[in-house]
Amino acid sequence: MSRPASASWRAILREASARLREGYPYGDPMYAGQMQKPPHPIARLAYALAMRVNPNNHSLDGGRASSAMEKEAVASIAAMLGLERALGHLTGGGTLANLEALWIARELKPGLAVAASRQAHYTHTRLSAVLGMPFRGIAADARGRMDLAALAAALEAGGIGTVVATLGTTPAGAVDPLPGIAELCRRHGARLHVDAAYGGYFTLAGNLGAEARRAFDTIPLADSVVIDPHKHGLQPYGCGCIVFADPAVGRFYKHDSPYTYFSSSDLHLGEISLECSRPGAAAVALWATMRLLPLVRGGSFAEGLESGREAALALHAAVAADPRFVPLFPPELDIVVWAARAPSASASSALARRIFEAAAGRGLHLALAAFPREMAEPAEPVQTWDEPELLCLRSCLMKPEHRAAIPEIVSRLDAAAADCR
Repeated sequence: MSRPASASWRAILREASARLREGYPYGDPMYAGQMQKPPHPIARLAYALAMRVNPNNHSLDGGRASSAMEKEAVASIAAMLGLERALGHLTGGGTLANLEALWIARELKPGLAVAASRQAHYTHTRLSAVLGMPFRGIAADARGRMDLAALAAALEAGGIGTVVATLGTTPAGAVDPLPGIAELCRRHGARLHVDAAYGGYFTLAGNLGAEARRAFDTIPLADSVVIDPHKHGLQPYGCGCIVFADPAVGRFYKHDSPYTYFSSSDLHLGEISLECSRPGAAAVALWATMRLLPLVRGGSFAEGLESGREAALALHAAVAADPRFVPLFPPELDIVVWAARAPSASASSALARRIFEAAAGRGLHLALAAFPREMAEPAEPVQTWDEPELLCLRSCLMKPEHRAAIPEIVSRLDAAAADCR
């Protein structure tokens, strides 16, 4: 293929740059909406470096060096989670990682259902359907965590083979009570899968509350764990990770592809993955980041997580002190949720939407999330419940810079709320 003229390259890249400016400023501290965190510069550089050869981590033939880097990176993640003998690999993201976990669960517990909190990610319902597995939704408590009494009743009724516990729910960053869930799974012979796609790295944080700390300390009792390096792990999309406590589950991946594996008797990562072609550049980027920022408590990486949690606690305190707002519950990680105080649920939801838009007009980008009445009512944000759920404001404070930015975030939120009164 002939090389295009440099003038054409520049014109196209300028156009692409202009188009990208139509999006949100994800890297700015005033973007505090969705779960988007800029990749670390070393991750971007290492990814670009690897793309010079574009390795494929399906087999050692396609990605010898990058496959070795992936094995080292995944081993470090498994060690962080307390799963020293684990079998794992990178995936295109948390959805595919959870698919693999539930697929293995189906093979080990055929015909039995998957149970997860109703505040768990919607992919568990969808993936269960894809795999032909029954799904049981378990009630959540007023803080968005799986209700242990409801889970116990569901397990007593029988038919459940796998329980999904979430450490860091998408709507509220809630941490399911893993010690109690693990005990119920042990008692009823159910597999325990931990979806820590969002919150998994917080096991390194030294400033968690007591209940969350106990939950993260219980991860080693899980049969499988999912974590997303492209969330708190400072990686480009897509980079997920699945880790199995029992390496013997690798037998379910067995397949015959002699044209792919001929250069070595060592483990080819495609032999333990549902994906075939996989970007070796993602493994190189993750490996480089972890070399710079090791996964250790008290290290620089852990300090970044702690800063996000400090930011969440500070924003929660500011919102709680403002009579115009009502926080639904204290943050367990780095996500804050609050309602706009109003006479009725419908009026509160409408006001939250107006504040959301007014804040965006002032350069503060938040998010909106709907919560069922049973989760919002204990905070008493409204007098009349004329709707079954409440639309709330939500802030995800993933970036370490958010801690220093809280005064400015509060100032802009205050002005946005004043605009709407």
